[in-house]
Amino acid sequence: MKIGIMGGTFDPIHMGHLILGEYARENLNLDKVVFIPTGANPFKTDLGTSSSAHRVDMVKLAIESNPYFTVSTIEVERDGISYTIDTIKSLKDKYKEDQLYFIIGSDLVFQIERWKDFQELFKLCKFALFNRPGKEVKEIENKLKELNSKYKISFERINSPLIDISSTAIRDRVRRGQSIKYLVPPEVEEYIIKHNLYMGEG
Repeated sequence: MKIGIMGGTFDPIHMGHLILGEYARENLNLDKVVFIPTGANPFKTDLGTSSSAHRVDMVKLAIESNPYFTVSTIEVERDGISYTIDTIKSLKDKYKEDQLYFIIGSDLVFQIERWKDFQELFKLCKFALFNRPGKEVKEIENKLKELNSKYKISFERINSPLIDISSTAIRDRVRRGQSIKYLVPPEVEEYIIKHNLYMGEG
């Protein structure tokens, strides 16, 4: 099988995540896309305020109508800092005979050399890249060429629309009492209201 891996804080998961997951599935001909809510991220300290249980529940609600989507709690169950290499190794143990595709935004190519054991990552899985707002296309292409030249690593490309929705902006809208309709699935909007998420921020 070909399995896509989408990691993220998902605080909350939004329509952009789901659209990208579906485009990745279609572009890469994936059998399954696994959404992995992050544990403690070594590069992010502003992870919002929701517990891991709330974030996992929102992902489950968001993906339940798509038979190709599933969720893994592998990172939120791990103590301490969550490194991608540890997650991919664990998934490789589970999906021994399958090809893993790690799906990331184009902005992360500028961080990747700082990741723990990043060269080993490319031996364990393929990387698939979707465009993110913020960086010039030429800047990204130059970085990809540099990475390929230095480390002989390459990326699959996902032909997806440029989606400028952020979980941070959604949390801000909730805090200000503004609508988040069409930014998140209806089930996620209902969950946020029911559990009074994000209301006390700022």
